[in-house]
Amino acid sequence: MSLQAVTSQALAPYRHGFFTRAGGASSGIFTGLNCGFGSSDQKEAVALNRDRVAEAMDVLPEDLVTVHQVHSADVVVVTAPFEEAPPRADAMVTATPGLVLSVLTADCQPVLLADAGAGVVAAVHAGWRGTLDGILEATLDAMEGQGAARERIRAVIGPTISQANYEVGQEFLETFEAGDPDSLRFFANGAPGKYQFDLPGYGLHRLRQAEIGQAEWCGHCTYADPGRFYSYRRSVHDGEVDYGRLISAIRS
Repeated sequence: MSLQAVTSQALAPYRHGFFTRAGGASSGIFTGLNCGFGSSDQKEAVALNRDRVAEAMDVLPEDLVTVHQVHSADVVVVTAPFEEAPPRADAMVTATPGLVLSVLTADCQPVLLADAGAGVVAAVHAGWRGTLDGILEATLDAMEGQGAARERIRAVIGPTISQANYEVGQEFLETFEAGDPDSLRFFANGAPGKYQFDLPGYGLHRLRQAEIGQAEWCGHCTYADPGRFYSYRRSVHDGEVDYGRLISAIRS
């Protein structure tokens, strides 16, 4: 089976993809295109999966760039593949042609951004914590530092967990209320003492509030589609010991 990816015309003309789990070498609970070395999957399978993504993006494996994701609001500007261990951050920006910026997710938001006029692209791992703390706005600032114009930037949120499947508790809501009181409209009442949080809706809100040219969500829920996507929360509910990581990538 060949690799499959969700794409968007909003990011044209850049080669990009929110890759599904199809076409990978992993097996068992990781069956498919698991690209996470942080999982307990066989390292050889993960490496082969990443090589296949690099081939799909038409670059050498070493030009497929990732960071050590830590749910932060930290952004790095990339001018060449990392020679040593990747830095701890959750977003990358580049204006260097030929690099592929990629992030790993399993319910969190993968966000790909581009300003075709300036030749600047970015990839963001935006979980709830990073989004609340400003990872998206920090990425936009870094893109502007490389010559992008905010009104030209287009952003696409890839497959992520939807509100219908994202149950949270009172403490979670209070964390958002303290950090961003305007965020409460992205919570709906759920089971007694529980709420349903709209992560992609909140991500779109932050992007549009930042006044970029265009922002959209692809509409795919990772939790609801086990045949196509890995999901951390689904793995917990299913009693699995680990979970695969999806990869999303954009080539500069």
